[in-house]
Amino acid sequence: MLLLLVLVCAIAAIREPRFLDPSSLNSILLWAPLLIVVGIGQMMVIVTRGIDVSVGSSLGLSAMLVGMLFRANPELNAVLGAVAGILLGLVMGSLNGALVAWAKVPPIIATLGTLSVFRGLMFIVSGGEQIDGNDLPVALSRWTLGGPLSFGAVTVSWLLAIALALAAAAAWFLGKTRPGRDIYALGSNPEAARLRGVQVNRASFLVYAITGALCGLAGVMYAARFGFVNPATAGQGFELTVIAAVAIGGTKITGGSGSILGVVLGCFLLGSINVALAVLGIEASWQMLVYGVVILLALLIDSLTRKTLEGLQTR
Repeated sequence: MLLLLVLVCAIAAIREPRFLDPSSLNSILLWAPLLIVVGIGQMMVIVTRGIDVSVGSSLGLSAMLVGMLFRANPELNAVLGAVAGILLGLVMGSLNGALVAWAKVPPIIATLGTLSVFRGLMFIVSGGEQIDGNDLPVALSRWTLGGPLSFGAVTVSWLLAIALALAAAAAWFLGKTRPGRDIYALGSNPEAARLRGVQVNRASFLVYAITGALCGLAGVMYAARFGFVNPATAGQGFELTVIAAVAIGGTKITGGSGSILGVVLGCFLLGSINVALAVLGIEASWQMLVYGVVILLALLIDSLTRKTLEGLQTR
């Protein structure tokens, strides 16, 4: 995946040197954080043989509710707003988790239902009105404009720093804690996991609750990134991009295998492709086609690599 990321960037830079301009690099670094944050949760869900197609609507509803909270309380601290977003997302994720873990509703059906519910609630609570930049605190915009590191005109924003910190924490959680290992055990073989004492329902509920909380935080990051929240567009179609990034990053759709590093690389790959298509001047009508072809190519390469490695291991 890292080699494919380098290859895409090299081809784009050769075809159009502007791809290496600070503005283009900053665009990639600002495009990836939202995807990384939600992708972390989606990866955990897919590892357990589930899927959450409501993440885009969860993000949008959280962004709208927190935006309305900021509008009603202009002096509210941005960090407190982020905490509110996380709690709102946790409630939405817990609903998904309860439906899947205890009501035994198939994940795709449960989250399709909540996708529509959350999207409808976004229009109801907002009355169809947009949250504008003057409704959001100035401190929130600094998450995008400023950051802990800069390399000349290229800035590592606070949004990216938050995303990478969460990725590191998630990698530690999955690799070093009992609940994290239970998530992989559940996805590898649910019945064997149950016989070995894994609380299957609890593990299943946990991944959806975590994903919801991450979507809630991503909703606040969305408001910081774009400076407005429109009920018609916030998070629209985001779930498909997240699932693509997770799959491209090497997470098996059938469950049991996946890594946080792969998700991060998959997100940066999609971000690089997105910016490269714009810089190369490819018409919008062709962008989705090229985007899809590259995604399929990445998945094909990953599949062939897995089969080759499995063949070598059996010898």
